[in-house]
Amino acid sequence: MRQADAVGQGPVRYGPVFPDDGLPVLPELAEVLAGAASRTGEEPVGGAPALLDAASGYFERRGLPAGLARVAAAPGAPALLVALTAALGGDVLVPRPCAAWWAPYARMLGRSVFHVGTPAECGGVPDPYALLETVRRIRDEGGDPRLLVLSVADDPTATVAPPEVMHETVEAAAAEGLHLVSDETWRDTLHAPRGTMVLSPAEMLPDRVTVVTDLAGALLPSGWPAAVARFPGDRDGRALRARVLDVLTALGARVAAPVAAAAGHALGEPPPVLAHRDTAVRLHARVAAAAHAAVTGAGALSPPPQAGRHLYVDLGPLRHALTPRGVGDAQDLEEFLTARLGLPAPGGHRFGDDLGAPRVRLSTGPLLGRTDAERAECLTAPLPLELPHVQRALMSLRSVFDDLRDDAQRWEPPR
Repeated sequence: MRQADAVGQGPVRYGPVFPDDGLPVLPELAEVLAGAASRTGEEPVGGAPALLDAASGYFERRGLPAGLARVAAAPGAPALLVALTAALGGDVLVPRPCAAWWAPYARMLGRSVFHVGTPAECGGVPDPYALLETVRRIRDEGGDPRLLVLSVADDPTATVAPPEVMHETVEAAAAEGLHLVSDETWRDTLHAPRGTMVLSPAEMLPDRVTVVTDLAGALLPSGWPAAVARFPGDRDGRALRARVLDVLTALGARVAAPVAAAAGHALGEPPPVLAHRDTAVRLHARVAAAAHAAVTGAGALSPPPQAGRHLYVDLGPLRHALTPRGVGDAQDLEEFLTARLGLPAPGGHRFGDDLGAPRVRLSTGPLLGRTDAERAECLTAPLPLELPHVQRALMSLRSVFDDLRDDAQRWEPPR
C-alpha cells in the first residue's frame, strides 16, 4: 500500500504544504501579534479599514492603483480563490503544472478544471495558442469557461513569466472573455530583482483581473494565514468584490485579529520588515542555486529558479536508475526521494502534471537546518552555504542525485 493511501490521502486529491521559509519570525512582527492577542472582537469579513488601507498602499507601490473599496482580506489565498470561483461561476482553466491548491477548490465547488500546457520559457501561465484551443474545445463540448488562474512568479516551477509571454497570454484570455486571477504570492521573492521584470496582468487588463497575494510568500509566517486581493475598479469589479464578501461571510472566513494586526504592519513594509524579507530572499536564492547545481550536475533537468523557495526537477534523464528501484511514476518518485532525502519531495502529479512524468518539487527551507538555532544562524551568516549543517544538507542532496546518475549510466542499454 502506498504511503499516501495508508493515511487516507489520495495521490492527487491532496496537495503538499506551502513551501515554508523555515526561518525565525521577525521579532517586530511577533510583538505586534502579541500586542493584539488580547482583542476579543471579530475582524469584519474582508478586513478592517486599517488592514485594507495597508493592503491598498501595498498594491499601489507595485503600480496597481487601489483603495479601500477595491481590496479585501481573507485567512489565506485559498479562501479568496474559493470565493472568487464561487462568485464568477463557470469552468476554470489553470496552467500545467500549477500551484497544488488551485484545482482542488474549484472541484470542491463542482466546477470543471482544465489544465493548459505552458510555454517553453516558463511556468505559471498557459501557452496562448494552447489556451485559445482549449477554450474553444470546451465551448464546443458544451462547457462554460470563465476563469483563468495564473501566476507571475510560479509555484511549482520557480520561474517568472517574461513580459512578452504574459502579454500574449493575457491578450488571448481577453479575446475569449475570461476573468483572470493573478496569483502574485511570490512576486516579492525574486532572486535577481534588478534583472527580472515582473509584469502583472492587472497592468494590462485592469477591468478583468483580480490580484491575489498570500502574505506567507514574503511577509508573514505560513502559520499566520492572511491574504489580500485587489479587484477591478469598474462596476463589474465592485459587484465581484461584493459577491466575494458574501461567500467569505458564508464561510466565516475572517482574518484572526492578532494576525490582522501583524498583516497590516507587514503590508506597510517598514524598514525592519523589508530588511528581513530581503535577507530571507537572498538566503533562499543562494540555497536554491546550489540545489539546482546539484540536481542538474547529476543529469536531471530543472529550470533555473528565479523566485520563491523551491525548484522543479525532472528526473526523466535518470529513468534508467529509477525503474530498477520500482519507481514508475511521480507518486513512486515522491515516496522514493522523500525517504532517501529525508525531506518532502512532492511529485509533479500534485501540481496537475502528468502522473507518468518523473518530476518533483524540492523546497529550500528544509536545507537550512533541523533546529531553530541552525536556521537562525543562516540569516546572519555572511556565507550561509559554508555553514556545516547547510553543507551537510546539500551534500546529502548531491549524493542521492549523483548515485542516480551513476546507476543510470551503468544500466543504460548500449546504443
